Amino acid sequence: MISRNQITKASAAVALAALVAVSSACGKSSRAKANGNQNAAAANATPESAVQVTTAAAVVRELPRFIEATGSLGADAQTDVAPNVGGRVASVGVDLGSYVQRGAVLVRLEDTDARLRVAQIDAQARQAQSAVRQAEERIGLRPGQAFDPSRVAEVRAARAALDLAEKQFQRYERLIESGDVSRSSYDQQRAQRDQLREQHQAALAAARQNFAGVQTARAAAQGAEAQAGQARKALGDVVILAPISGFVSERPADPGEYVSPQSKVATIVRTNPLRLRIDIPEQSISLVRPGQPVSVTTSAYPDRAFAGRVARISPNVTAASRTLTVEAEVENGQGLLKPGQFATVRLQLPRAEAAVLIPASALLGDESVRRVYVIRDGRAEQRVVQTGQAEGELVEVRSGVRPDEVVATSNLEQLKDGAAVKQ
Repeated sequence: MISRNQITKASAAVALAALVAVSSACGKSSRAKANGNQNAAAANATPESAVQVTTAAAVVRELPRFIEATGSLGADAQTDVAPNVGGRVASVGVDLGSYVQRGAVLVRLEDTDARLRVAQIDAQARQAQSAVRQAEERIGLRPGQAFDPSRVAEVRAARAALDLAEKQFQRYERLIESGDVSRSSYDQQRAQRDQLREQHQAALAAARQNFAGVQTARAAAQGAEAQAGQARKALGDVVILAPISGFVSERPADPGEYVSPQSKVATIVRTNPLRLRIDIPEQSISLVRPGQPVSVTTSAYPDRAFAGRVARISPNVTAASRTLTVEAEVENGQGLLKPGQFATVRLQLPRAEAAVLIPASALLGDESVRRVYVIRDGRAEQRVVQTGQAEGELVEVRSGVRPDEVVATSNLEQLKDGAAVKQ
């Protein structure tokens, strides 16, 4: 028969064996889990991934140099048109934006008063001419003939009488010496000669006085002709013509409105070529010459350059800004550019210089700080660069990149300094 102690010992041995078995199983499970985690971590660990990029090599080219400046475009000529005479507007032949040739009719004024004035002055001129002819007839002067008082009829008659009396007096002088005439007859003949001499002088004075009347009449006739010319001009001035060819930028006159010589009826601007004033820095004055080509761009046509040339150079430097004012003429045959537009101008210099160029797509950052990634030995190296002028799709790099170095041109936002790349 089995005792109670034996049963108790047997139960303890079974429990101890079970505990050992459980501990062994837990140890094996923990080791297996740890080994599994290590294997998973080892499986997830891979080499650094490379960024796919395109690249381009920096090139060296002879780059034309220029001075860049800004300015406003202005009309080649602009004129405010006003009438020479006052009057009421009968008709207007143009409108805002109209193109007119020189001599084209802009405005017509009513001409009734001007026509009546012409008729009145013409009548006065004819009357003055009649007075001239009467004065000339009075002294026997034909039109265009030079005045000679000896040809006046009264003067000729007085001269003939005087000559006859002079001859008679000379006979009496010989006869009185021989005693053939009395002293009284001799004195009477001398008195007659002296009287006829005075009559001749009076006739000459009268002829000259009459000729002065002719001159007065002629002056009056000339004055009347001048007035007639003014009246005819005033009649012609009721038609207001364009003084230059160009576009109408203003047309304030309307039919029925009264205008005076102080009134503006239209403004005409000539837009080809246009004028562009730019200020050149003092240090670049020696590089500017008349006839130099310029290239002009505007915000309205950012992708188009307009050609021009330096036309005029100021003789002095502006003291306040130490700049030289230069005026360029810009071709505007198609009328795309407008006076008043803001423009950027490049004044091409006579010499070209070697420059390092890279694609514009290789640049990062804004105008203050520009960066590129140079690719060396499969790695990206970030550099800060100083840029210059653009040449098409290329940009000049003045520092930061050497000739023939390779720069990244795509996926720049995925790169960082030292990043692996593949091309």
